[in-house]
This record gives sequence, C-alpha cells and structure tokens, in this order.
Amino acid sequence: MTGSRYEYVKNFELPDPILPGTFMVLRIDGRAFHRLSSEHGFVKPNDERALELMDHAARDVMNEFKDIVLAFGESDEYSFLFRKSTSLYNRRHSKILTTVTSLFTSSYVYNWSRYLPNIALKYPPTFDGRIVVYPSPKEVRDYFAWRQADTHINNLYNAVFWALVQQGGETTANAHSILRGTVSSQKHEILHSRFGINYNSISARFRKGSVFVRERVQPVSVVPLEGYSGQNKAYKDVSDRATSEGILLPQKGKKVKLRFTVLLYHCDIIGDVFWDQRPNILQE
Repeated sequence: MTGSRYEYVKNFELPDPILPGTFMVLRIDGRAFHRLSSEHGFVKPNDERALELMDHAARDVMNEFKDIVLAFGESDEYSFLFRKSTSLYNRRHSKILTTVTSLFTSSYVYNWSRYLPNIALKYPPTFDGRIVVYPSPKEVRDYFAWRQADTHINNLYNAVFWALVQQGGETTANAHSILRGTVSSQKHEILHSRFGINYNSISARFRKGSVFVRERVQPVSVVPLEGYSGQNKAYKDVSDRATSEGILLPQKGKKVKLRFTVLLYHCDIIGDVFWDQRPNILQE
C-alpha cells in the first residue's frame, strides 16, 4: 500500500537506541511531591501508606516488564535495573522511558484510594523519568549504593528534624538551625538524649528503602530470608503464598520447573552479601 504524500515527515524522527551490551537504570522521581505530601496531609517524617503505594506501582512495573531484575525505592523515587541483554522495544530510549514512567504513574493514581482511602486526590500526581547507562557491574552497584546512602542521610535528618518539631516544640526554622552543620553521630545523639529514640530501632523500610528482586523460586520447602517484608502477600495459590515468606527449596526426587517471582525486602544493598547471594542480577 502506497503511503500518503505526507509520510515524509517521519524522516525527521531521530533513532535513539541505547548502547548495546550495557546496563540501563531507569529512575522515576515524583514532581513537586513536597506540595503533594503537604496538601494531602502525609504523615511526617514518613507516611507508610504513601510508601506502600509507591511499592505497589513499582511491583506493577516489574510484573509487566520481565527484563527488570531489581528495583530500589525511597521517598518519591524508584530506580529500575534492566538486565544487560534486554532487547525491550529494540532498546529505544524514548519508548522504554515513556512507557515505564507512564505505567508507574497510572498505577500510582489508580491505587491511591487503596492505600489512602480517606484522602481524596486533589490533583493528578506526576513523575519524571530518566535513563542512565552504565558499562559494568561496578557502576551499577555504586549507583544503588548511592541511592541507599541517600535514603539513610535523608531519613536520619528527617527523623531528628520532625522529633524536634513534633516532640521538642521547636519551630521548623529553629529545627533547621539546630541541625545545621551536624554530622551523623550528633544527630544520633540528639535523637537518643532528647527523645529516647534509638535510630536503629526505626523501621528498616524508612532507613533502608524498598528493594524489589526478581527471585528464582521452586516449591515447596520455605527458608525465611533476612530482610523479608510482610508486604509480599496476596498471591494466587499455596506455592505463591509460600514465596512471600522466603526462598523455596525444591522437593527431593521431583523435577520442578523454575519460576520467578517479585519479592520485596528492606535490606542492605551497599555491602557484598546481597549481591553475592544474587549473582544473576548482574549477569547477561
């Protein structure tokens, strides 16, 4: 079929393939979420309902795109790691970026009332996205270490800041002034000496962020994992429910087809243990 005489305009479209043989990380950030959290009355310093909503959107993304092997979320952002060999959308930058960001945003809006049932959404939340390409596993690990370190830094500051305001009676200006120039150990001391709070007793979700991993599992024996999150629930059958409690070991004497499922943890991803236990994340 002959194209129309207007079809020449397609020649102005530029190809935008992502370099093959590289890792790509897609990071989604909430746009103007300070305003969103304020206008919708999010709990300070952390609103677990809002974080669970972010986790739900991230899980939807990972369930849709099987080449995403790892995701890390904190506050209003999520980072997704694609397997090195992915050929999703022929590695077209714009197609991958817009589709993933769109799915995350639509899931966030669609599931809002599930996690915040008593708070009417006043206007549409929006997210921006970017894709960064990394040449080797070292840069990938350093990227996720950077994001988790940022989680700790921000959460420690916010924990002390809001303790000063909510429990200490300080104004927000005074709280910022008290914390200006302080180092981590001094913030820990303020929490402990003034408010009796041990920072390490604060939920790991807030201190370490959310880690989604595409785990390879087999029915039927269960071995609980350190860092397991109770959010791994609502599965279809018995074997699915079992995967929510840990890694499944194969039954002896039976040939079982390997399955993959997406599990949520709140665990350390800066050290070697996480990566050594999951070498497949950084393989082809």
